[in-house]
Amino acid sequence: MAPRHELHQPRPRHQVVPRLSIKAAYFLSDLTPDAGVTMILPGSHSDTGPVTVPAGAIDPPGAITPDIGPCDALLFENRTWHAGGLNTSGHPRLAVMMQYGYRWLAPVDDPAPHLLDREDLTDIERQLLGRPDRHPDGSVAHEGARAAPLRTWWQHLNPAPARSSG
Repeated sequence: MAPRHELHQPRPRHQVVPRLSIKAAYFLSDLTPDAGVTMILPGSHSDTGPVTVPAGAIDPPGAITPDIGPCDALLFENRTWHAGGLNTSGHPRLAVMMQYGYRWLAPVDDPAPHLLDREDLTDIERQLLGRPDRHPDGSVAHEGARAAPLRTWWQHLNPAPARSSG
């Protein structure tokens, strides 16, 4: 039997979860049909049930591999079931996967600890590398509460407060 894709979504099953983030997969390499582009299950963002794969099948009904090329981006939200495709091309598939979400969300990937421990980094560099926004007790800080290094730097460059153009 052929290997199955590992469809997943970062949320508890059987729960309705709001849209919290958007993922962007940006492909850097030439893509062929057998390169294993990220597969998605359209409509799964609103389904609270589990994804099932019929006996003898590799993928769930309705799962698709988007027809995209090099330098294209695939956008999908946090609730969409998705999986890395099976790359049988014999060539590496290069992509960058980014997630954009509310600042108060816990990071999906932590930077390598050795990066944040480097003594030659400024607080701004540590913040940009993903140092978590947390209170001293370890709890997640609300949006903008602890972004002091970058906010202070910006205020130094722009002493006049930002104004709405509306």
